[in-house]
Amino acid sequence: MSLPDFLKRVFNKPAPTAAPAQPVAPQEPSKPVSINAVPYFERPLFFFDQSRFRRALGEQPIITVFKDAIHAAGTQANRRFIEGEDIRTLIYERALFVDCVLHYAWYQFAWPESISLEAVGGYGRGELHPGSDIDLLILHRPEIFESCKDNIEKFLTLLWDIGLEIGSSVRTVNQTIDIARTDITVATNIMESRTLVGDSSLRYELLQASTPDKIWPIEEFFRAKYQEQLDRHKKFNDTEYNLEPNIKNAPGGLRDIQTINWVTKRYFGVRTIKQLEGKGFFTDEEFSLLNSGEEYLWRVRYALHMIAKRPEERLLFDYQREIAKSFGYSDGKEGLAVEQFMHKYYRTVLALRELNDVVLQFLSEAILQKGKTKSVVSINERFQLRDNYIEATHTYVFEENPSALLEMFVLMAQNPQIEGVRASTIRWIRESRHLIDDNFRSNPKNTQLFIKLLQQPAGLVEQLKRMSRYGILGLYLPEFGLVTGQMQHDLFHIYTVDAHTLKVVQNMCNFLLPTAKEDFPVAATIMNRLPKLELLYIAGLYHDIGKGRGGDHSTLGAVDAEEFCVRHGISPRETRLICWLVEKHLLMSQVSQKQDISDPEVIHNFALTVGDQLHLDYLYCLTVADINGTNKELWNTWRASLMRNLYLDTRRALRRGLENNVDKQDLIDETQQAAIRKLARKGLSKEQVLALWGDMGDDYFLRENFVDIAWHTEAIAARKDDKPLVLIKKTSSKELAGATQIFIYSKNQKNVFVAAATALSNSNLSIQDAKIYSSKSGYTIDTFFVLNENGQPLGNNATLLKKIQQALIDELSLVDDNYREVIGRRTPRRLKYFASPTRTTLNTDTIRNCSVLEVISPDRPGLLACIGHVFMDFDIQLLNARIATLGERIEDIFFIVDSEGKPLSDPEFCEKLQQQICEQLDKRVDKL
Repeated sequence: MSLPDFLKRVFNKPAPTAAPAQPVAPQEPSKPVSINAVPYFERPLFFFDQSRFRRALGEQPIITVFKDAIHAAGTQANRRFIEGEDIRTLIYERALFVDCVLHYAWYQFAWPESISLEAVGGYGRGELHPGSDIDLLILHRPEIFESCKDNIEKFLTLLWDIGLEIGSSVRTVNQTIDIARTDITVATNIMESRTLVGDSSLRYELLQASTPDKIWPIEEFFRAKYQEQLDRHKKFNDTEYNLEPNIKNAPGGLRDIQTINWVTKRYFGVRTIKQLEGKGFFTDEEFSLLNSGEEYLWRVRYALHMIAKRPEERLLFDYQREIAKSFGYSDGKEGLAVEQFMHKYYRTVLALRELNDVVLQFLSEAILQKGKTKSVVSINERFQLRDNYIEATHTYVFEENPSALLEMFVLMAQNPQIEGVRASTIRWIRESRHLIDDNFRSNPKNTQLFIKLLQQPAGLVEQLKRMSRYGILGLYLPEFGLVTGQMQHDLFHIYTVDAHTLKVVQNMCNFLLPTAKEDFPVAATIMNRLPKLELLYIAGLYHDIGKGRGGDHSTLGAVDAEEFCVRHGISPRETRLICWLVEKHLLMSQVSQKQDISDPEVIHNFALTVGDQLHLDYLYCLTVADINGTNKELWNTWRASLMRNLYLDTRRALRRGLENNVDKQDLIDETQQAAIRKLARKGLSKEQVLALWGDMGDDYFLRENFVDIAWHTEAIAARKDDKPLVLIKKTSSKELAGATQIFIYSKNQKNVFVAAATALSNSNLSIQDAKIYSSKSGYTIDTFFVLNENGQPLGNNATLLKKIQQALIDELSLVDDNYREVIGRRTPRRLKYFASPTRTTLNTDTIRNCSVLEVISPDRPGLLACIGHVFMDFDIQLLNARIATLGERIEDIFFIVDSEGKPLSDPEFCEKLQQQICEQLDKRVDKL
């Protein structure tokens, strides 16, 4: 914002016409007040030599003196922060120093009586972070405004010129109250105001005119602040666990602490929340948590502002790493430094959000429901409903019957009309949760209660979330407690392990909803026939629980799952099923994305691993729930079609019998005959068709369906020349729906793949799968399945499809021995911070008689084109490719041969090939 715009906003008048769009040069105050007439700033600042500052004001340019002092104070405060100075001391002293600066800036001008400078907002509380705005209110009597208007403008201009980030308003008491009547933010600022200099009676009048009996009665104030918090949380998906959390406004952040402060201060009529210490409203534990949590977030915020050099509130990935390092974390067995730092952060904000829930629930009861109880309904001797909120019948319920710590959540899951938990009961839970020990966990009564909870899909996840927030779940399942707040530092997982786990269970429960029949038809059908849903929920709870301990998390999780099953009396057969699901929870996703599921051998081997229909059904539901609970962007129509196709083909294989493997030649013959019949209706004879197919290999007829083969053949028959043929359409196979299919037919061209990858990347399309075939007569047939940049098929936009078709034709026309250009679109910012070195493996497939290259690397635009260019440089022929993108990472598999069509055999050549791929891909990340 320019200075003229700033003044226009403050004074609500047009900006000066002399320079509406020009920067205003700093100007010294005209006729400044003699420094000898300026009173000393009364409060001591041990780090600031006030006498020296006053002398400099009398001898040097005023703006320079102020700027130098502000810069020196900021530098000194930052150094003290790095050295470990107490954060409250720093934050309060920064505000005190600015008080001093504003004191002397104010006295550069002559002021009448009946005007004052007030600090409001966070600055009004006496708190100031490096990048925080300095919120000011200039109060004045109506009759003196005209006489001091010029000085007000000069004063604000001076603050602007010396580099203070201020937010300000100029009003009378009545004007401020009129605005505050409808603006809750202004009303809140009044509560936290303090007079910096000038007539303090104005602020006294303002406070008197803004008491709850005049404006914003406590009920209205509470409702407005609570709704303000709900709206704010909604902007952050109502979770503390965003990858790049906003430390101020996200759930559990500083604004939640401030909301507690605002509501309690207005309700109790106190100036500071510290006045409530020891008065019975907060427990000692709660007051300690409020203070320690605030101090921790202050440290994080201070570091964030200092590193970003601006008022940044988002913990962006690059800042997370720098702060972790500055806080003394280092990579080790406990995980990456940044993961350890974020683990601490997430656990802190989770605890603060729990405290926020308790306090606001307590205040809601005290403020909104006071004297309004309509009904009290007994549930049993331990619990009752008070206006649809569950509460313990007396203070010692949990001490006398610790099992009630689980029973309460079972009751809530069984009775969805229960709206929540009374605040007093939440406090008793928190005070009693230490009772959950090994004896508690082994008690058959408690294990039966937990299994009963798992048998309530309608209310299961809501109660698991409550148990997690109140600290019960992490105590009852200590292995879950270990992953609470545990970050997974990649873009594949957008939640912490505990949040992801509960999301997976939520997805499983959602498969039972009527809407799931449209969104997840296969999973919805399976869920309604699974014999015991709780077995699936247990597998969901344990599938990632071994993360962060080193080793294979699937294997570690299976061990934990077995211990859970034994403790909870689950039968050996069901225990084996759960442990198998946990250990194999990644299998179905990996097979569908990284193997050729059109190959009957792949299906047969997967069916052998699965063994029976029951294991397949449970595994499918777990896999779909897991993918959708990992990152919603990962589940698109293409990935859904792969999973559905793998499930249906495996089910057929199981029904046929594992001893009855499909004969490949029978499948080839069946596909060919179906295509020939379809082409006959187009006027092509069997002889013509067989001649066109020529010496195409078996893979083509095994991997392509007869509809696409007929589509290809008809187009090839209609060709008039040997120019590359490019066709585009929506996939015809229902099993492989969800992508746009691109078919390329060309002769005597080696580098079709790299040209196609380049053209498609330039068109902002992502390749999901590629099928590549070559005939002995020199023809190449490539099929690409693509999605747009939003993960969707291209649709039926004829203009767009024609444009893409032409782009492919144009790129193919450039392919020759000198074809070397690689595209370079911008990589998203987030990907830069998850750039791990590229890894490759190269093996020989003796059955296919080719080499198999796997590339694992950070994803970025043009990656496939880059790999294709390396293949071209090494004279490598690409036979097939399996493309798998997992968040920010790709795991692609390429089936390749040398220029003579043989597997790569020279160790030195293989080493150079892999080295070149790694260098080229990593170089592209380094340049970002």
